[in-house]
Amino acid sequence: MTDTLQAQHAAIMREVLDSAHHNRHLHKGRPFAAAIADDAGRILGRGVNTISQTQDMTGHAEMEAIRDCCHQRQLPHLQGLTVYASGHPCPMCLAAIVAGQAKQVFFAFDNADAAPFGLSSEGVYQRLGLQLQPPPLPIHRLNLGISAAQLYGDAPWPSAG
Repeated sequence: MTDTLQAQHAAIMREVLDSAHHNRHLHKGRPFAAAIADDAGRILGRGVNTISQTQDMTGHAEMEAIRDCCHQRQLPHLQGLTVYASGHPCPMCLAAIVAGQAKQVFFAFDNADAAPFGLSSEGVYQRLGLQLQPPPLPIHRLNLGISAAQLYGDAPWPSAG
């Protein structure tokens, strides 16, 4: 991956993590956010977890970003696009991403990171008997040096560098 592309992915993921943090602390929502971008790095859809606000269990950040992206583009698919998610997508979100034909997914925190904070979707994968190996599309972890305790817990949030 080129330095320019890596910087683009990192910038988008930082925006996603800032949105997730903002959703948790200012809107009293769950600490999840997502964005969908094209190869030029243009964000075409954004979403935060809205479950607490709407009482709709499908209000996951990735689902909200998919809805926003498809609405903005007036297209019912994600072909050629990249999804950025603060946490590893749950089975529902991953199924929508795969069905929408996204090119790839980047995430910041996995289920092991989320588990101590009661935010892991590993149990849902297990109950459904779903395996993530091999992955259904390229799924990459992107580490920005922000800890799970900073997003999910009470550790101080780092200022944008």
